[in-house]
Formats: sequence, C-alpha cells, structure tokens
Amino acid sequence: MARSGFPGGMGNMNNLMKQAKKMQEQMMKIQEELEEKTVEASVGGGVVTVVANGKKEIIEINIKPEVVDPDDVDMLQDLILAAVNEALRKAEEMAQEEMGKLAGGLGVPPGLF
Repeated sequence: MARSGFPGGMGNMNNLMKQAKKMQEQMMKIQEELEEKTVEASVGGGVVTVVANGKKEIIEINIKPEVVDPDDVDMLQDLILAAVNEALRKAEEMAQEEMGKLAGGLGVPPGLF
C-alpha cells in the first residue's frame, strides 16, 4: 500500500483543506467588513478632512472655505496631500489589525497578511 506522504494520511490533508477554506471565507468576510468601516484624518486644525474606507479608498474630502486662498494654492494642496496620506495610513493600520485578528486565531505569524 502506497503512503500519501502526509503524516496521518489523507485525513490530515482533508482537515488542512477544510481549514484553508474556512480561512478564505473569514478573509472574504473581513474584506467586506473593511469596505464598510471608515477612518478620518484632519489637518490644519480641521480645515481639511479626508475619510477613507478599509479598502484604502478615499470616500470623502471636506475643505473649509476659509482655507481656500487663490494666492496660496500650494498650501491647500499640501494640506490635502497630508490629510489623504494620513487617512490611507490609518486605513492600512485598520486593515492590518483586522487581518491580524484572523491570523492570530490560526497561529499564523504576525505580518504574514
């Protein structure tokens, strides 16, 4: 009789496949949840605010009228850029935290996701 090469035979392979499928389902669920979760970043004392979702998509930008100065467009651009980058950083952090929960429950080393 040929050996399968897997400790414990095909039963362990089936268990491994079941675990992989369960993990994939959990990852898809987390990704769906992340799409609905948002983070917000404000700069310049709140004159520019950016909202991003967990998929790292910018979904809203708010600019207070008093910061719009036609003679200083560079400042407004810098504020928007800073707010967008901070929102995306927060979205990435949120996504890593959620995926880390899944990985931690499965004994997967941190940072793998």
